[in-house]
Amino acid sequence: MAAALPDLQDAYGVMYRALTLTDCHLDPFEKEFVWLAILTAADEHVGTHHVDLFFRTGGTGRQAEAAFRLVAWAWGAETFAFLDRHWQGYFPEVPAARGYLDGVAALVAGLDVPPALARLALLGIHAARGEEWALAVDLEAAYGAAVPEPKMAEALSLALWPCGVNQFLKASVVWLTLLRSGRVNPSAPFREWAETPGQDGFVLPPRGGEAG
Repeated sequence: MAAALPDLQDAYGVMYRALTLTDCHLDPFEKEFVWLAILTAADEHVGTHHVDLFFRTGGTGRQAEAAFRLVAWAWGAETFAFLDRHWQGYFPEVPAARGYLDGVAALVAGLDVPPALARLALLGIHAARGEEWALAVDLEAAYGAAVPEPKMAEALSLALWPCGVNQFLKASVVWLTLLRSGRVNPSAPFREWAETPGQDGFVLPPRGGEAG
């Protein structure tokens, strides 16, 4: 980059500091717990400096186990999405979202991870993996548990580094859709974001007068 794209090299350092080194809304341990979960979900074994930071910020083996359990559960979340899309009418006593959320609670019980932090990790995991159904369920659950929106946004944003901007954009569309559904009560800044037109970045305008 220094030889061919110096501006990109400069921007790389600025983005890395803002995303990784700057204290924002997550405290140091919360951030490293979410990082551990996202890197595991993204199969990024080279991110061992975050393993070191996880332990340096007070993380334990039991808490790491919680992160690994959450990633494994997230990989299977499509099972509940399938139930919701196709078979929910046959199993009304097993609501898909409730079954998924109950499983999360059981997985982290007794592993010294607060439910709110588990939820934040799941937001990052689903953003990293592009799991839209589970992300919507966990976002709604986070609102129900009064998880601060800035922490939710920061947890989602960490997926930018290992998984790319498009995964973050797709996660943002899921969040926007939830806000516009009326099922949650956002704060004023996030309500303003949802009400701002032109946020659907993946939708192309019609070409040259063609019908849309």
